Amino acid sequence: MASTKWNTGLIPEQKNRVIVITGATSGLGKEATRVLANKGAKIIMAVRNVKKGLDVVNEISKINDRSDIIVKELDLASLKSVHRFADEMRREYKQIDTLINNAGIMMCPFSKTDDNFEIQMGTNHLGHFALTGLLMPLIKKGNNARIVVTSSIAHKFGNINFSDINWEKRKYKTNRAYGDSKIANLYFAYELSRKLKSQNQNIKVTISHPGWTKTELQRHTNLSGLLNNIFAQHVNMGTQPTLRAATDPTAESGDFYGPAKHFEMHGHPVKVKSNKLSHDKEACSRLWDISEQLTGISY
Repeated sequence: MASTKWNTGLIPEQKNRVIVITGATSGLGKEATRVLANKGAKIIMAVRNVKKGLDVVNEISKINDRSDIIVKELDLASLKSVHRFADEMRREYKQIDTLINNAGIMMCPFSKTDDNFEIQMGTNHLGHFALTGLLMPLIKKGNNARIVVTSSIAHKFGNINFSDINWEKRKYKTNRAYGDSKIANLYFAYELSRKLKSQNQNIKVTISHPGWTKTELQRHTNLSGLLNNIFAQHVNMGTQPTLRAATDPTAESGDFYGPAKHFEMHGHPVKVKSNKLSHDKEACSRLWDISEQLTGISY
C-alpha cells in the first residue's frame, strides 16, 4: 500500500500555540498564516508593511471569522526594528511556540541595510539571526517549541567569502550573494540545532525550501516572466515544506524539507539533503561568530 503524501490535512490542531511568521504579507508567509490560523493557532505576522498585513487579516477573517491574527511591524534590514519588535513580544507574550523565519529578498540590486550589511545577507540571514536570539527566552518557554529556517535550492551555489561578507572588496554578483545568504540559513540552522542539543534544550530547529514556487520574491529576476508562469508551482504547494517543517510531530531537529519531484522543484514535501558544503562545521561556527559580532546579539 502506497504511503500517503504529506498534505495540510495532516497538520495537527494548533490551538493555544503562538506562532510568529516573518514576511507574512505575501507568498509563502501569507499562505502559512492562512493555513495555521485555520488550524487554531494565534499568529503574529511580523511584517514591514503593516497596512498590507491588515489587508491579509481582513481577507482571512472573511472566510474564517475565528482566526486570531495580530500584525506587528518588523523590518529585518534594521537591527533597531528587530530590537523594537522583540521588546514588544517580550512585554506582551509569555512564550512563543513556533518561530517561522520566512521573510527574504532575492537577487536584488546591490544595496546595504540600515546597519551597513549587504542587503541579501543582512535581510535573509543576519536579521533572522538577531531576531531568533532576541526571542530565544520566549521560545525556551514554548510548548514543544520549534524554529523553522527557510533556505533554497540556491544554497547549492553559495560559497561565503568570510573576509568580504558584505561585498565591499569584490564586484557584486547578486545571484552569488543570494546563494550565500541561503547557505548561511543552513549554517545557522545546523549550528543552532547543535547548540540547543548541547544545552539539553527541547527545541527543534527545522529547515525548509519551496522549490520553484511563484511568489513576489522573484520580482527582481527574469523568473517572473514566461518561465515562471509555465514551470513554477502554486504557492499552496510551495508552502507545504514550511508547514511540514513547522508542524510534523515526527520531525527531528536538523531535518530539511523540500519538494519531492523534478530535482526538488515541485511536489509534496519530503526530507531532502542539503549539499556537502552546508555541513561544514567549521564554516557553521565561523559564520555564527561573525553574526554575533556584526549584530551584537549573543545567544
